[in-house]
Order: sequence, then structure tokens, then C-alpha cells
Amino acid sequence: MKRGSSQGASMNEGSLDIAEVARRSGLAPSALRFYEKKGLIVSAGRNGLRRTYHPDVLERLELITCARDAGFSVAEIGRFLVARSGDPDLRVRMAARACALDEQIGRLTRLRDSLRHAAICDHESIVECPDFKQAIGNEPAAGLVRSSHRDRLC
Repeated sequence: MKRGSSQGASMNEGSLDIAEVARRSGLAPSALRFYEKKGLIVSAGRNGLRRTYHPDVLERLELITCARDAGFSVAEIGRFLVARSGDPDLRVRMAARACALDEQIGRLTRLRDSLRHAAICDHESIVECPDFKQAIGNEPAAGLVRSSHRDRLC
């Protein structure tokens, strides 16, 4: 072990140790090791027994977390991270995934709108309320919660 390695980032100037990356990213150190094992992130080295990472790993982890939250598998994320713009298969997969996400966003938006209505509805049975039923369906109800939520996207 080199002398001075107990001084934190001084061994790898600008590097973050695994505990700091875990804290900043909100991910467990075990998740970071898993992502590294799968090739999604790369460590910059070690500081004693602890892995260190370049600070830009945080941006990559944000992308990975966003993709995971959107339903991408680790394998899909791995393929995406190494894909090149000239890969025609990639473009087809990305377009298909974008369409699937649009459908999911539509469903979630309808659910959000129906929950907002349910929160203020005085109908005896909320799920029997015509406005609630219409909001949960494919067509938004006329005037349903729109006046107080003009900042909605779509």
C-alpha cells in the first residue's frame, strides 16, 4: 500500500470513493459494484481497498437510473451505452421503445388525472363517478382538473 493513500482523494485527485458516489447517486454500493461488473460504469482505481470513480460517473448513473425507472433491463442499457449512431438496429429499437414509453406516459397521465379528481370528488363512490371513469379511460373528461393544472404537458 502506498503512503498517503489514507488521505482520501489525494491519491486519485478529483476521484470520488464508492461511499461518496453511493451517497450522491442514492444507490447502494452493491448496486455500483453490480453496474461495474456488468460494464455499465468503470472505476478509476482504488484508494486502499475502496473503489474510486471519476466524478462524471454520476451523470452516467443518472442515465442508468432513468433508464431502469423506464423499464429498461441492465442488458438493454448496456447495449445502448456502447451503441454507435451508425447502428440501424439501434435506431429501430430506440423508436420502438419511445413509442412504448409514449403509451406508458399516456396511461400514467390518465391515472394521475383520475387520482387528482378522486382527491376532490364528492361522489358517493369515487370509482363510480362518471368523471373519474372518463379520466381513467382513453379520453380526458371535459374540464376535468384542467383549470387548476394548465402547466400539464400534452
